[in-house]
Amino acid sequence: MTDDPTAGPPTADEPAPDDGVARRRQREAMGPAVGPDGSEAAVGTEGPEPADAAGEAPAKRKAAKSQTRNMLEWVAVIGGAIVIAVIVRTFILQTFWIPSPSMSPTLVENDRVLVNKLAYRFHDVNRGDVVVFERPPNEPPSEIKDLIKRVVALPGEHVTIMDGEVSVDGRMLDEPYTHNLETVLDSCPITHVPGIDTKAGFEVPKDHVLVLGDNRVNSHDGRCFGAIDEDLIVGRAFFLMWPPGHAGGL
Repeated sequence: MTDDPTAGPPTADEPAPDDGVARRRQREAMGPAVGPDGSEAAVGTEGPEPADAAGEAPAKRKAAKSQTRNMLEWVAVIGGAIVIAVIVRTFILQTFWIPSPSMSPTLVENDRVLVNKLAYRFHDVNRGDVVVFERPPNEPPSEIKDLIKRVVALPGEHVTIMDGEVSVDGRMLDEPYTHNLETVLDSCPITHVPGIDTKAGFEVPKDHVLVLGDNRVNSHDGRCFGAIDEDLIVGRAFFLMWPPGHAGGL
């Protein structure tokens, strides 16, 4: 029986059993690793993450949300403006252009007037008002759907046109807007105002008014189609807005 061979020094392929302990003690003696900004760096990493990398994604999301919000705000503003404009045009105010010289010299062709559509919701039609109204049903069809004339007689009144003058209930009207033009009766081949050329006059029916153009020698108006129903009135023209040089109240 032979003795076991005596253990020799470790070979190069076999690390000394206390190498791990020695390396750990050496690290502890050196202290923790310190990063460039003075903070402890984690062992086994390449250093701290860049500051801008962490905030880049949230910043992009914030910018996208801001652009979307701005776009929605503009859509709301534009949509609201369109709705308000439609409401105003339909129920409150509307502009109309003058298609003929029938209201000259007060209004001439291609003038623009502003019409108050609520005027007669609060008060009755008055003599002298310049009104826009729908084409009367006894008139032939036309591309021009609305007309503009001046009110000269109210419901129940008797109108007479004789010797180039207009009288209401026996009293001659003062009409400076005609600029002394005579009110003629031979401009209409057919008339719907029986008796207007007599002293008795033409009686304006209930809920109707008689309208004439200021240009009494060149206007197709109540002398031709008669009195108009007040329901046909769109509104009262109260302001000449175009051309700017002649802008003002009517």
